[in-house]
Amino acid sequence: MNYKELGMKRRKADQKNLLVILCLMGMSFNANSHAILVKSIPAENEIVGSAPEKIEVWFNEGVGSEYKALAVIDSKGKRVDNHDVEQGLTDKSYLYTTVSKLEPGKYTVRYRVVSKDSHIITGKFQFSIGQ
Repeated sequence: MNYKELGMKRRKADQKNLLVILCLMGMSFNANSHAILVKSIPAENEIVGSAPEKIEVWFNEGVGSEYKALAVIDSKGKRVDNHDVEQGLTDKSYLYTTVSKLEPGKYTVRYRVVSKDSHIITGKFQFSIGQ
């Protein structure tokens, strides 16, 4: 094997290694770019003394305005929010929905948002009133 062939083999190996490194970096970036729920009012598993007028959630990044959903469901499986999810005008990480007068009991909040990387993120948490 001459020096020219050896150099070409090294270059190909270096190109493959660079491609692997770039792919791993891309995977790391994508894994960290999903929206994550970071705060809610009421908080997850919180027991509140009185019924809230709205349910508020914040994510670690701004989320898309399309496909957003925020639903409040009572312990019987009935949706009790006013179907009026809104997004903050200046803070795109903030969503809220209003609720009618809620009775004491356990409630589940379900959310769906689109991350900056275009992945749909869903989740849920619970809170209770007076229990």
